[in-house]
Amino acid sequence: MDLVISGGMVVDGTGAVPVPGDVAVSDGRIVGVGRIPRPDGVPHLDASGCYVAPGFIDIHSHSDFTLMIDPRAVSSITQGVTLEVVGNCGHGSAPIGDPARTRSNIYGCRLGYEIDWRSVGEYLDRLEDRRPAVNVMTLVPNGNLRLAACEALDRPSTPDELVKMKRLVAQGMEEGAVGYSTGLEYGPERDCLEEEVTGLCAVAARYGGIYTTHTRNRMGEAEEAIAESIRTAEMAGAPLQISHISSVARLADDGGRAVDRALEQVDRARGRGVDVQFDMHTRLFGTTNLSAALPLWVLDGNSEAIAGRLRDPSVRREMKDCESIVASLAQGDWKRIVVFHSPVQPELAGKRIAELAAAGTGNVYDVICDTLIAASDRLHEIMVIAFSYREADVRPAFEHPFCMVGSDATALATDGPLKDDTFHGAYTWASWFFRHFVRDRRLFSPQEAVRRLTSLPASRLGLSERGVIRNGAHADLAVFDPNVFAERGTTFEPNRTAAGMRHVLVNGGVAVNDGVLSGDRYGRVLGRA
Repeated sequence: MDLVISGGMVVDGTGAVPVPGDVAVSDGRIVGVGRIPRPDGVPHLDASGCYVAPGFIDIHSHSDFTLMIDPRAVSSITQGVTLEVVGNCGHGSAPIGDPARTRSNIYGCRLGYEIDWRSVGEYLDRLEDRRPAVNVMTLVPNGNLRLAACEALDRPSTPDELVKMKRLVAQGMEEGAVGYSTGLEYGPERDCLEEEVTGLCAVAARYGGIYTTHTRNRMGEAEEAIAESIRTAEMAGAPLQISHISSVARLADDGGRAVDRALEQVDRARGRGVDVQFDMHTRLFGTTNLSAALPLWVLDGNSEAIAGRLRDPSVRREMKDCESIVASLAQGDWKRIVVFHSPVQPELAGKRIAELAAAGTGNVYDVICDTLIAASDRLHEIMVIAFSYREADVRPAFEHPFCMVGSDATALATDGPLKDDTFHGAYTWASWFFRHFVRDRRLFSPQEAVRRLTSLPASRLGLSERGVIRNGAHADLAVFDPNVFAERGTTFEPNRTAAGMRHVLVNGGVAVNDGVLSGDRYGRVLGRA
């Protein structure tokens, strides 16, 4: 034995009732579960008063680039997260065509950090070299495919462009990706035809990959958003993972009914044999870049060219008729949209777009353009939040037995190069989920909440030896006090690490010991099982 975790209640990840017991670890694997005599000289981690659970799996992460900048993943590891799946929502760090063109499609990307890779394999090699604190798996993101292969993004792909994208999907899958993702509400993908998405999805399916989708999400088309994703996966023969399914709540007048209908569609599809599951983030608001309000062509070229277009009154008029995720989140009421982070004008944080417009010309698009001009070298770093959801509307999605939970955020740290970066959910998603739904709402038993965070996503990823505590499984473990584990971050002060996580092991290495980061990193880049 390398070490023994003793005196805790073992919550094995399967949904079974917690039982008292010890867990022994050797060479990165679990080698004993139960009452284990501890030989002299074997290190010991005290788990008294704690649950000993499998490490949590973030099925929906956007940490592609922040793990390159700072691989410590402090926000994740301090919540017991031991695996993140990146490349979601059609956004990601690979493949890369023109780096300058692709940067806006990578959450957390910064000027000054070189992108010296092009393929999925090269990206994963660079990430492996960085020795991340968490295990990482990636999807092949559709937005990157279009940016690499399509000359113009405001139209469907041509046959030749589609052939190139299919080759990139195949290459990415061969180099270790676990599936293919779309973000059909975002600018680079908004003009994708269902047929081309189906063709790309089918390539991933031939390699055993899953299809994850941020659905198309057009106002008044809540049912069609889910129907299209199911049709695509069914035609392609791919398991379907619908990302943050509750997004449909903002597409209809009755958000609760829209969510209920989405769940009915999932159940009907599952009833006829389609493998459909989904995930939820843990925010009652949406979040995105303010630059996502712009037509794609406005973002072409360097910062000076972009600023010149933003000053053009005709561009500002055109924005009123532009479909965008920001306008969709506003739902016609710009009081819903609040500036959260503005690196050049920090005084804007907490201000509503409608409030800023009322103090100026009265035009919200003047506010958006002027704010982006002021930060033209960093315009993709301006983040907004949108108060678009009610818990009563989205709670049925959490209750569904095939609902997983993810951060929908980037891994961050309270010091180092990412100390000033923010992303809602980064420090709070798993801890909020457990505190809110187990202790406060009593919606889930502790063992069911742990199952949602561990074996359910592990099964989705084809990982039979992670997400569970049993002999032979990888020793990814989270030891936490169930009466204390909770988020400390808030909406406007999110960068606070969670409380109550006592020990965390990644591949058998101790990453958190008695609530303190060890400073060691044991994560690996994982391919398909």
